[in-house]
Amino acid sequence: MSGETPRSPIPVHRPCWTWGMTIAEEELLPGTRRTLLHRIAVAQSEGRTPSLVAAVVRGGRTVWTGARASAEGHAPDEDVQYRIGSITKTFTAVLVLRLRDEGVLDLSDPLEKHLPGTGVGEVTVAELLSHSGGLAAETPGPWWERTPGSLRTGLDEVLGPRPLVHPTGRRFHYSNPGYALLGALVEKLRGARWEDVLRREVLGPLGLDRTSMGPVAPHADGWAVHPWADVMLPEPLEDLGLMAPAGQLWSTAGNLARFAAFLVRGDEKVLSAESLREMRTPAAPAEAADVADGYAYCLGLELRHHSGRALVGHTGSLPGFLACLTISVADDVGAVVLANCTSGPAPFTVAADLVGIVAEAEPRIPDPWKPVREADPASLDLVGQWYWGTYAFALRLTAGGLVSLEPLSGKGRRSRFRANGDGTWTGLEGYYAGELLEPVRRADGAVSHLDLGSFVFTRQPYEEGAPVPGGVDPDGWRGIG
Repeated sequence: MSGETPRSPIPVHRPCWTWGMTIAEEELLPGTRRTLLHRIAVAQSEGRTPSLVAAVVRGGRTVWTGARASAEGHAPDEDVQYRIGSITKTFTAVLVLRLRDEGVLDLSDPLEKHLPGTGVGEVTVAELLSHSGGLAAETPGPWWERTPGSLRTGLDEVLGPRPLVHPTGRRFHYSNPGYALLGALVEKLRGARWEDVLRREVLGPLGLDRTSMGPVAPHADGWAVHPWADVMLPEPLEDLGLMAPAGQLWSTAGNLARFAAFLVRGDEKVLSAESLREMRTPAAPAEAADVADGYAYCLGLELRHHSGRALVGHTGSLPGFLACLTISVADDVGAVVLANCTSGPAPFTVAADLVGIVAEAEPRIPDPWKPVREADPASLDLVGQWYWGTYAFALRLTAGGLVSLEPLSGKGRRSRFRANGDGTWTGLEGYYAGELLEPVRRADGAVSHLDLGSFVFTRQPYEEGAPVPGGVDPDGWRGIG
């Protein structure tokens, strides 16, 4: 170390650092802001991390940022870069969904169709996105996160002699090499480097000008903190090469907050809200332990449950850095947490707590109720009470042009349905997702019953004269004699 200038645990700062407060923060109550700051202060102190920066998004906007650091008065702001590790996978997944939406590929396509010669060509694009292709978790050879990507110059070196450790499509098994394959797929179909495609198709259109392949000042340095002593060791900085689509990116709390808003609302320049809803839907077979932990993997996104709240996003880690982006879609609140240490604070727990603080202290104010502009008489014929056997349901027409079917008991199968334009409706979620709801009419045009995937819904329980499967006893309802 003789003759070298020791690395600082915090970035080389510009003059007049703030503690991460923004004008938009004024939208949160002072008590909420203090509780948020207290939470990250505890995380930085107890997690023994050189620095930690966080941001909260509400209603599609950054409403709070905060930071803590070991050098008082020099905390980073929302424009300081940290390495974000596997949050990179979400960016790669967005690129793949763009290819699907353009018709270039189908998620059910085997990899061999577009990227031949890998040796794992039977794995589908969807299985790679959802970590259900059976691929190994890591590359063979030395720890890829702490060694140069030049050690793995071909996909055969990324996959190794035993690339599959489970049958394809049978179980969730997190695979970093799987996302290296997706990056190679993007390059093959776009005819350009993964990072160039990402910059052109995602980072540029979304205005993420502080998200990059390598660090761009101001940025944090990566540190390992000794587990039994308050001393630190600098972590090496490596270019990951072919593994870049699995974890290469650097970004800021400000950029990731903007990305979080996109993951909820979409942007037609990049990916539609409908495709992002698909990305947020669980897609991998769950293991028993994952079910118990409330964890599921979607298409490039993780779904977790924390304190009764469903949160979607991704965590990330590389030597010297920890990161998390997580969102409660129902509350319209998201959070980003970035730290520059190899181990320490649990980024998901901290980010989930930030979401919970805002969602509970300042619940989302609902949009004003508005009536529909024009009601279809045929749809109005359907609303009201219906019975499947003796189970009571209500069918409602919403302002968005959908109908919702809900059990009156509050428990049971429910779904919203989208009109198909021919008098039928298609289920959007739950048990009835994709199922056809068809109003069956009598000769006079009046609705006789609803047929929902062969289930008959009638206006009265087991209504006489309706085509109830198994028929209705001619003696009707009666007591016990």
